[in-house]
This record gives sequence, C-alpha cells and structure tokens, in this order.
Amino acid sequence: MPSTSAGQRLRSARPTALGRVWRVLALRRVAPAALALRSHQSTAKPGLTPSSALREHHWLRRSRRAAPATRALALAAVLALSGCAGGNEIENGDPDDRFISGDGSSTVFEGADRVEVPEVSGTTLDGDEVALSDYLGEIVVLNVWASWCGPCRAEQPVLDEVHTEYADLGVDFLGVNIKDDETAARAYAEHQEIPYPSLYDQPGEVAQAFRDTVPPRSIPSTLIIDPEGRIAARVIGPTTYGQLTELLNPVVVEFDLGDPEERPRVAEQEAEESAGEADADADASEGAEDSQAPTEPAEDAAADDGAGNGDSD
Repeated sequence: MPSTSAGQRLRSARPTALGRVWRVLALRRVAPAALALRSHQSTAKPGLTPSSALREHHWLRRSRRAAPATRALALAAVLALSGCAGGNEIENGDPDDRFISGDGSSTVFEGADRVEVPEVSGTTLDGDEVALSDYLGEIVVLNVWASWCGPCRAEQPVLDEVHTEYADLGVDFLGVNIKDDETAARAYAEHQEIPYPSLYDQPGEVAQAFRDTVPPRSIPSTLIIDPEGRIAARVIGPTTYGQLTELLNPVVVEFDLGDPEERPRVAEQEAEESAGEADADADASEGAEDSQAPTEPAEDAAADDGAGNGDSD
C-alpha cells in the first residue's frame, strides 16, 4: 500500500478541523436559545429546530427590553383615564401642573392630634371676600375642586346633599377652586348649582397652605374642620355620602351645634339682619312723617285774613 505523505495528511485533516470550528460556532449560537427554552418551557413549542430556537431566543430578549416601555405606556393610560391627570396645563405639557386623584381614603384626627388650619382668605367666584376665620364656631367642610376634574363632577351631588341635610346642625361648606380658568369655574358652579361659596385660587396658594395635611396636587380632596379651627378629618380623592356623613357625625355630636343661637356665625348674621330691618323701619317712619307735612289751622288763617283787611281800611 502506498504511503501517505505529510502534505496529503494535512490536506485531508483541514476539512475536519474546519468542520469542528463551524460546529462549535453553531453550538454557541444555539446554546442561549436552548437555555431560554429550558427556563421558558411553557412558551416553547415542541420540535423546535436550532434556527427556530434561535429566533425564539431573540424574540424573548426583545420582549424583555420592551417590557419597561410597555409598563410606562400602561401607567400613562391609567393616569389619563383617572379623569384628573391634568387640566389645561397638562395639555400644554407642563410637568409642574400635573394633578392626581386619590383613592378616596380617609383619616380621622382625634382631639389631641388635630392641627390648626392656616389663615387663608380670598375672593369667591361671586366676588365676595371670605376668610376661613369667618367660620370659627362652626364645622366646615372644605372641598378642593376644579371644573376639568372628572371625580369632582362625580362627587358634587354628594356634597350638595350633605350640605342641605347638615345645614341646621352647624355644618357649613366652603369650596376652593384651584388651577382653573375663572370663566370655566364660574360656569361649572352655575351649571352644578353649587349652593355654597367657593374661593377662586388659580395659583393654588390655598392648597399649598394645607400641604402638611393634603397633597397640594390631589384633586378632589376634602377637609372637615371643627369649630375651634382644627382639622378633624380628611379625604384624599372623591368622597361618598356614607363616608362623608360617617366622618361628620362624630364632630357634630362632639360640639353639639344644633341650636343656631349657640353658633357665633349664625348669631352674627341674625344680628346684622335685625339691624338691617331696624334701619329699614326707621327709614320708612321718616318717609311717612315727611309725607304728612303740618298745615295751618283754618281759624288762624281766617284771622290773619281779617287782620289784613282791617289794616287796609
């Protein structure tokens, strides 16, 4: 048998070595897919070829990279559907004017834990000057709202109903309209027939004054203030009839303001009304006296005429 030269052995071995290299490279490419298939057996299909397994692996990697972006889009959609993701400012893309609506959770503050409300004042949508200190001696339900806020519209009938039912129990309501167009806010109040005044607070200064108790960008939100000017309860988000009355009742019982004569604000209003009525009666009396001017008696007039005739003779 003829002997094989060294050159022939090298030529015959070269294809074998190259084949091994290609197989190693192929295994390195398929190995990640195989590992992915082991950890994701529920999504793997039986009978995957190395090429299809590799495509599956790349698809999983792309899915993982896209997951954070997908979650961000989902969160943005939830905020948009909440109804209070923002007003005109959010439509203009200003990140400093974004608002959120709470979940309606409530907190009750017992007597020792109640903090005094800050001194806030301003002009109502009707043009009247109002200060929160004017309400000392009464229970106040302070509600923050905006015309562009969906949950605010949903809870307004509840506020109206409770306002009517608790008016004789020493409970008064004051709205605070923030970050809103004044014309839109006034139109909203008229359309909703809100029966109590609302401060117009476009800059959000009132909300900032309560930032230690209520997040300034939470709309709607509601505070219950006791007659001593302290915060007795709060609601972050839209409230319900059952929730609001449950928070109000203990404060009403605690201070027992059912008698209007014991409520300073009501007594002051009644005194002003009485003074106004007295002034009106006095003006009416003066008018009646002026209309009845005194006249000379007929006899005196005749005597004057006779004296005048005698002098002429």
